[in-house]
Amino acid sequence: MVIVLAHWAEHLTQAYQIWVLGWTPPQARGVLGMPFPWLIKSEWLHYGYAIVMLVFLFLLRPGFVGRSRTWWTVALAIQFWHHIEHFLLLVQAQSGHFLAGRTVPTSILQLVLPRVELHLFYNTVVFLPMVVAMYYHLRPSRAESRNMICSCRPLPA
Repeated sequence: MVIVLAHWAEHLTQAYQIWVLGWTPPQARGVLGMPFPWLIKSEWLHYGYAIVMLVFLFLLRPGFVGRSRTWWTVALAIQFWHHIEHFLLLVQAQSGHFLAGRTVPTSILQLVLPRVELHLFYNTVVFLPMVVAMYYHLRPSRAESRNMICSCRPLPA
């Protein structure tokens, strides 16, 4: 959760820098990108985050049952696609061959949405199902409670 919230902080700071402060996207480097400008351009860093999120969503999935598992799986599926997009960006950055004749690495959905907005979108559509999953996980039905294997399982009334 700390990593997810730190990632949110990066993207929200970058959005604030662009839409409130009026900076151009290359100037708006988020929190870590200000002291370490090379980070914002590192496709390895972005891919690394995408793969770490994918792995942990997968590894934590067995702890969810019923409605919470459904929502967690939604987050996992969306993150899988997000990972594919970052893999495509990484391959382009490493090869120097860019999608659709662009001059920079470009993901598929980036063909229709600018990168900053696209990543705010991705963060939102992965994060919201995770929140719903956690809500249902902490408030299971009786049937779901019987199937839970984690220490979050509520005590019988």
